[in-house]
Amino acid sequence: MSDAAATTGCRWGIVGGGMLGLTLAHRLAQRGQQVAVLESAPEIGGLASAWQLGSTTWDRHYHVTLLSDLRLRALLRELRLEDDMRWVETRTGFYTDGRLHSMSNTLEFLRFPPLGLIDKLRLGATIAAASRIKNWKPLEQVLVADWLRKFSGKRTFHKIWQPLLQAKLGDCYRQTSAAFIWATIARMYAARHSGLKKEMFGYVRGGYARVLERFAEVLQGEGVELYTGCRVSSVAAQPDGQVLVDFNRGSRWFDRVVLTTPSSVITHVCPQLGEDQRQRHDAIQYLGILCASVLLTRPLGGYYVTNITDPGFPFTAVIEMTALIDPTEIGGNHLVYLPRYAAADDEAWNWSDHELEDRFLAGLQRMYPDLKRDHVKALRVSRVKHVMALPTLNYSERLPPLATDVPNVFAVNSAHVVKGTLNVNEVIELADDAFEKVLAQAIPTTQSSATIRLDGAEWLRVAKPLESHDQAARELVARP
Repeated sequence: MSDAAATTGCRWGIVGGGMLGLTLAHRLAQRGQQVAVLESAPEIGGLASAWQLGSTTWDRHYHVTLLSDLRLRALLRELRLEDDMRWVETRTGFYTDGRLHSMSNTLEFLRFPPLGLIDKLRLGATIAAASRIKNWKPLEQVLVADWLRKFSGKRTFHKIWQPLLQAKLGDCYRQTSAAFIWATIARMYAARHSGLKKEMFGYVRGGYARVLERFAEVLQGEGVELYTGCRVSSVAAQPDGQVLVDFNRGSRWFDRVVLTTPSSVITHVCPQLGEDQRQRHDAIQYLGILCASVLLTRPLGGYYVTNITDPGFPFTAVIEMTALIDPTEIGGNHLVYLPRYAAADDEAWNWSDHELEDRFLAGLQRMYPDLKRDHVKALRVSRVKHVMALPTLNYSERLPPLATDVPNVFAVNSAHVVKGTLNVNEVIELADDAFEKVLAQAIPTTQSSATIRLDGAEWLRVAKPLESHDQAARELVARP
């Protein structure tokens, strides 16, 4: 940190300790700002957080790094973790007409039984055409189903595209623009043309538990304060320009506040938000996810992802994580994710964990009849209702601005990923763009201070080394 930067830093509060909030905190700290991150969960990481599954610790949701994920790889380089990346050539499967099919290369694609030759040619042409599109904005004006039917044909849409869209979006695919499928194809196509002409996926040894632990260490070294278990209830601008943040452990003053939470939380905790911006946030439709992590004593089909085009399954795909990661990472076991992307009115939100476990394991045994319940060592269910904003027609034209109409309060969340695909690389790109285009312009030229107030008393912060990725980085100690 330069002397000039040190004299111009002010207090920034980041509400939300996911990869978005942590990256924003990192960028601000690099510019000499004083930053505190307030995370409501017991650990940092958000959707990228890790958890305990049986005797092993791994990611709560499935994540993969592509060769084309340049923003994520650059951040890993800053964290000195890129050399610990392991790259693996993976395979893709399809469960169609009651059978598993491999579709991992051109020859297997040409042999794929459910489609005729003309269907395959049109499908390949659709993917190739989408990969060449540079200006995605016109695709926001076209429904994805109409666009795919036009280029791939009705049969290919019915046999391939519609089940895949429903797997990711449910019936909400009917409202989704073609920008969604363009973004998905563009990311995967770029991965196959970034260096090796293969489907190479990567991960950091130790998973996101290690990434987040290292990220916390770097942030602590930069002076960033990390607080977990802090549920924010109110963010209010004051006449003197400061922003008061109330949370379950007290309150705190900041010069600038950035909200990275879902839009429904932003409108709830920020009552000063103007009517136009409030309506923009309220209009955003979110998809959630119910995701079962299943620890097995045996492998399944050896495909990293198996897409399901047959009806009647309670989950939308099978992610065999140990087709990517080395099973020795998790004690020689095999890890499978069973995701179900769900709109707010999906009946699955009402299923108990026990009911979901029975339904999901029955579906898995339908695909793999030789799988026995004795092969299941552990199963946990994650439920997150606000994961991805639905990219409806002309979505980017209706987004709320990053700078709210509340003085010194900013709102940057996953809804600002406008092209319709949500992954860690896109989140980091959003953080970098928001910092460069908006937040960097709000860095003031004078320094101010902040205190924490709990039950009417002023408190000082005493630094404490991080002991793990899911422990708060500071203690609060009463001022004498």
